Amino acid sequence: MIDAFLAYALFPAFGFFAYRRLLTYLRYLQQEEYDGKRFLAWLWHARAVDKRLSVMLVIVASSAAAWPGPWWAALVGIAMLSVVWRQDDPRRKGKKPLVMTARAKRILGVAWGIALLMGVLPISASHMALWLLPVHILPLTLIVGVLLWAPHEKYLQQRYWQEARHKIQDAKPFIIGVTGSFGKTSVKHILGHILETSAPTLWTPGSVNTPMGNTRVIRERLTPGHKYFIVEMGAYGPGSIETLCRLTPPDMAIITAIGSAHYERFKSLDTVAEAKFELAEAVIADKPEGLVVTHQGVLDFQKTKTFAEQHPDNMILCGRNEMAHLRIEHATQTPQGLRIDVRWARKAYHLAAPLYGLHHAENIALAFATACSLGIKPETVIVSLKTVPQITHRLECKPQPNGSILIDDAFNANTKGFASALELLDLLGKHQKGRRILITPGIVELGAAHDAEHKKLAELALATTDIVLPIVPERIAGFVDTYRQGISGEQRIILRANFAQAQAWLTDNIRSNDVVLLENDLPDLYETKPVL
Repeated sequence: MIDAFLAYALFPAFGFFAYRRLLTYLRYLQQEEYDGKRFLAWLWHARAVDKRLSVMLVIVASSAAAWPGPWWAALVGIAMLSVVWRQDDPRRKGKKPLVMTARAKRILGVAWGIALLMGVLPISASHMALWLLPVHILPLTLIVGVLLWAPHEKYLQQRYWQEARHKIQDAKPFIIGVTGSFGKTSVKHILGHILETSAPTLWTPGSVNTPMGNTRVIRERLTPGHKYFIVEMGAYGPGSIETLCRLTPPDMAIITAIGSAHYERFKSLDTVAEAKFELAEAVIADKPEGLVVTHQGVLDFQKTKTFAEQHPDNMILCGRNEMAHLRIEHATQTPQGLRIDVRWARKAYHLAAPLYGLHHAENIALAFATACSLGIKPETVIVSLKTVPQITHRLECKPQPNGSILIDDAFNANTKGFASALELLDLLGKHQKGRRILITPGIVELGAAHDAEHKKLAELALATTDIVLPIVPERIAGFVDTYRQGISGEQRIILRANFAQAQAWLTDNIRSNDVVLLENDLPDLYETKPVL
């Protein structure tokens, strides 16, 4: 009687453990955008299994086999409760807490139900070792939840999609699609500021660039009064942008760059180029006179070069040589912002913008050429650029109360932007006559180029920094080793396991004339491993 009571009393303990543990896993699944394959890859690389509880269960099961008794069930329950009792709630803790959306609740409900059913097996069999099975299968139940709810999610997405499409058809804005391996968010914000001075303009906020993200913006914010709608389009594989173009058929395209960002997903730059130019093809297909504004470097690939040769009258090229329609003749970074000399339509113009990072010269050029092509006078664009706001978390310079400067480049995810940020750190550090401090976890999704690219970045950092704090240093070993080997004079490298530790060091050591560059700030998915 006592045996049976203790065995079934263990069930609520397992239910509580499963619920809390599923919340932890759900946060990482959500950060992987509910992609089962990427979640499984994260599980494997993070070794995110319940090690402590597994050890306890093995000890208890072995002991129970040698010395049978009813108390072992109680010990299993205590072990389960102990490993989650003091665990941080992922809905409130972490850089990117778990958001319990309707979808997250549905997936959690299915996963928890499956987990509870699995808990019946070890109770029925009265074998302690069998508890290892439901404990370790817990994360897989979330994937089952994703799969079971997939038809419902597809139905909802199609319904919201149709509502957004009808709203686009009714409002009839002039749609400008923006894509590229990097720079698309910055170009979108710069162009949005310029166009807004001449007509009501809507642009997707932040870095929103997915079908459902853009759908929500349309449903909630687009009105018939908007003349222009600037839509950022992200590519997560071939066909992604083609899908986005069906939602928002573009009248004009801006393609900022083809680079190694998301290389891990595409495997080759040629594939990246083909994916990005789905936007250009959509413009020409729907509007033969439509324009494609891009940087000359984008045409270094066979697909893009062939497209430009076939549609020369539709192309507006920005670059630094004589073949560019808009030529960047000179660009300098000052402590007050960028100064750029350009030539457009056989006339010279001087542009000034309170933005930081020389890579923004190309972004500003693309926005300038687009606005002028839409009929806005260059002189009007020049005035607008003088008041363009800094772009949040993209080389955003923030003077601190103690006199130091924080360069917030937390959203950067590409090597070109990283290099530009280091140049700015060097410039402002010398202007401040203070230490140049870099805090970075490196870049993600570089695939096979990961080590080589980080070694190059370390070489640049050696010439532009005094102190470097790598976050999760084992993930960027090439960067750490290269920097450590090249250190000279008073340069220092200080390893930190996470951003919180780096922030603590900064709080204790910052000086009034220091300049700090926060280069990329990864979500929990990359920076932390759950302690299980």
